[in-house]
Amino acid sequence: MKVSLTYNIHHIDLHKSLAYPGFEDKGVGNYLVFWWKDIGLGQCFINPDQGISESDYEEHLITAIKPFIAFYSKHLLNKEKWEDWIKYKRFDHWNEWMRKVLVKFSSDTIPLTVPVSVVICTHNRPAQLQKCLLGLKKLQCLPEEIIVVDNDPADDSTKIVVEGFEGVKYIREPRKGLDYARNSGIMNSSQAIVAFTDDDVIVHRLWIYRIWETFQNPNVGAMTGLIISLKLDTEAQFIFEKYWSFNRGYVEKIYNDHYFKSALPTGPPVWEIGAGANMAFRKSIFDNTGYFNEILDVGAAGCSGDSELWFRILASGYTIHYNPMSIAFHEHRQELKALRKQLFYYMRGFTTAALVQQKQLPEADYKKHRLRQFPRYYLRLIVKDFPNNGLRLKTIFAEVCGIISGLNFYSKHHHR
Repeated sequence: MKVSLTYNIHHIDLHKSLAYPGFEDKGVGNYLVFWWKDIGLGQCFINPDQGISESDYEEHLITAIKPFIAFYSKHLLNKEKWEDWIKYKRFDHWNEWMRKVLVKFSSDTIPLTVPVSVVICTHNRPAQLQKCLLGLKKLQCLPEEIIVVDNDPADDSTKIVVEGFEGVKYIREPRKGLDYARNSGIMNSSQAIVAFTDDDVIVHRLWIYRIWETFQNPNVGAMTGLIISLKLDTEAQFIFEKYWSFNRGYVEKIYNDHYFKSALPTGPPVWEIGAGANMAFRKSIFDNTGYFNEILDVGAAGCSGDSELWFRILASGYTIHYNPMSIAFHEHRQELKALRKQLFYYMRGFTTAALVQQKQLPEADYKKHRLRQFPRYYLRLIVKDFPNNGLRLKTIFAEVCGIISGLNFYSKHHHR
């Protein structure tokens, strides 16, 4: 019998209760995301054929949030037995201790607005854009400016949606390509911080506040944030979240000059820093690093304009902060055909960007340490996954074609 790959997403608020919530879902999986107020603590998958008792649930919960607790409780002198509090439902002890753990992230007053420009680049998806804008307008802390860049539009449907939202700036960018649109957004922004999200994203109510808060550190030149799946209703969405997730974890990471120099000999894995659906920049850094590389991303090479820019930002000596307190929810592609197309362009862009980065700094040997490893990597995947359900293999042909296409694209356009 074929196992369902539909997963119900459960957002579990541990600041309200430690009680076992119970799961009545039969024949589907469960994806649990644990929270304490507005802060994500961790997550876990419960497979469709995997039963979950109360004791199982407690073990999953403890395992999922342990990295978060270990990282953010380091400033406390007393190492409390928080795992026992969960097992024995000592809710008052747990709640009081978590207030101490996360005291630096609590604020008595959240400003109504902050000096941030939000840029949304969109291409012929008015319905999704409308949902995104509705979410932005409901934020507890609002940005000073929202800009929609309509990239190579087929009609006026995007403009009509934007006209329905007071104060949202509309920019038409006729040149096809995401990085043309991103650069138009930056050049038309008026605030010192420029944040980006996608039209298929719903942001958390404190998203913009956490972005602004990140840049209160003068050393930070750019940042990325946590991205959680909005839905896992289809096989394609599950495959993407399982193997290509935008989620970079629930613990903050700092990418700086030390990180860059230590990783340079083997090609810094800048794609691990985050995703373009939840990123922001101090606008002044573009004067030194340049803007997004317009041969990359949709309409040209395919993807990786964000990670290639992060490479240049780090090479210029700036710090990038992955801050999981800044949260967005992304709706993955629903159909397998659309996912394959997406991954083709991911790998095409990845390959092109790696070669562009090596051209910028030849000591970053992406050819040897990244690209030449792909044949062995994919052979291992085939051997490992073939006897099993073969999920990882369902997109492998599109990925390999993307790599080959990227090599060909770079050979033709590297002079640009």
